[in-house]
Amino acid sequence: MPHLISHTIFSPLSKVKVLCLILIILFGLGSTSFLTAQITADRAKLEKEKIAIQKRLREFDNVLRKTTDEKKVSVRQLRAVNQKLQEREKFIATINKELRLVNTEINKTSAHIKRLSEELELLKEEYAQMIYTSYKLNQGVNLITFIFSSATFKQFYMRLKYLKQYSDARKKQVEQMEKISLELAEKQEALEIQKKDQLKVLTEEQEQKKELDQLREEQQRMVNTLSKKEEEVKKEIAATKKQQAELNQLIKNVIAEEIRLAKAAEKEAEQPKAESPDAKALPTTPKVKKLSASFASNKGNIPWPVDNGFIYKKYGTYPHPTLKGITETNDGIDIQTTNNAPVKSVFPGTVTKITTVPGMGGTIIIKHGEFYTMYSRLKTINVKSGEEVQSNTVIGHVYSDEDGYSELHFQTWKGLQVMNPSIWLSSK
Repeated sequence: MPHLISHTIFSPLSKVKVLCLILIILFGLGSTSFLTAQITADRAKLEKEKIAIQKRLREFDNVLRKTTDEKKVSVRQLRAVNQKLQEREKFIATINKELRLVNTEINKTSAHIKRLSEELELLKEEYAQMIYTSYKLNQGVNLITFIFSSATFKQFYMRLKYLKQYSDARKKQVEQMEKISLELAEKQEALEIQKKDQLKVLTEEQEQKKELDQLREEQQRMVNTLSKKEEEVKKEIAATKKQQAELNQLIKNVIAEEIRLAKAAEKEAEQPKAESPDAKALPTTPKVKKLSASFASNKGNIPWPVDNGFIYKKYGTYPHPTLKGITETNDGIDIQTTNNAPVKSVFPGTVTKITTVPGMGGTIIIKHGEFYTMYSRLKTINVKSGEEVQSNTVIGHVYSDEDGYSELHFQTWKGLQVMNPSIWLSSK
């Protein structure tokens, strides 16, 4: 009879099965914790992206709202609309990513809850069977009799210890399973609420997208209007190319003169120096090296020359937005900003040149070691040639045309090599 009791109590859920069940639970908890942490990190990243895009959209609205309502259709207006549409589409895409991430988390959590519920139900059945079997057997021999019927003291001790360990383990398992099930259920409920919130946001964005569809229709009307003004647009392109060429020649002349004067000063000081492999580069004095290295190390972190605005005309060569077969080239970037916006130096340096270029307004060139930055379309200029400036020093104010457009043309150079300003400026 004692053997029967021992077999009945311990056989339904063997030590191996108990161990496997515990491992399954622990593995499940570990993988779920890892998944949850990863999803939380991904969602935090998406939230930062949303905030950044929302900030840019507010800038678009702020800049465009401050231009006059009654203005003729222009290419610059079309470019601004195109940029705004792209940002809005990015925002909607980010929300869709976040929604998919929430759905993935909910599905994973639901599957885990289901698995834990099944395991918990199995434990309940095992307990019910054990209690029933113990009740039936206790009519003949109870557990006390079973324990004290041990042949030796060692057997007595082992039976008592094993019964206690088994009982404690099962009790802790059930408590743990119930706790986990409760936590996961609460988490699922929270995620369902969050999913509804996300759907609500998505619905709002879809409504805004409808408004953007109307804007796209307006955009197409603008394209059609500009297409009918082909000759006028071509004249505008030609004028822009001429202005661009004058600007480029201006900064090349300035840099070439800087190089000539530096070499002359070096020769006059009778400083022995090997022939530079690059005759177009500035002599690398310690001061030039230090400032150049500092500028280069801040690639991607240099502040914008204006506080508010967006790039409506990018760097490089690309197709014209309305004229087929026509390309445009921009050696800098054009930033649309607010009326009378302060223009700031993006890095410490020396004002090398102040001049006026027809069609481009006031122009300032600042030297930062081997690097140069150029600021055009200025209405006022607050610095003098040869003046030392710091980062964020206000050097002037942007010009606004009769239609209310305020634009800054900004370029970056290393020696006589033009560079893409966008890769140097910090992200907004």
